[in-house]
Amino acid sequence: MNDARIVFTTVGSKEEGRKIARALVESHVAACVNISGPIESVYWWQGKTETSTEHLLIIKTMANAVDRVRDVIGQLHSYELPEIITLRVDEGSRAYLDWIAESVS
Repeated sequence: MNDARIVFTTVGSKEEGRKIARALVESHVAACVNISGPIESVYWWQGKTETSTEHLLIIKTMANAVDRVRDVIGQLHSYELPEIITLRVDEGSRAYLDWIAESVS
């Protein structure tokens, strides 16, 4: 069984993304975090349509570390309601998936 997970979150700046990414990797709750962007997000917030420039974090972790990933994001994120979406990895390179598992403690 494969327990690898991908967690997505968006942040308001590249600097904030770097801060969260480093905290996740250095605490061994993520093997790798990609910071992509800037991206444009259009969303419904507090009764109206908003548009903002953000950066997307793509976090590689394991199922048993997802709660800790959420905790780190919650502690460091500047948003009132940060996006935290987790997807199961159904398939992938066995060597890469093993590396994720070995990197997350």
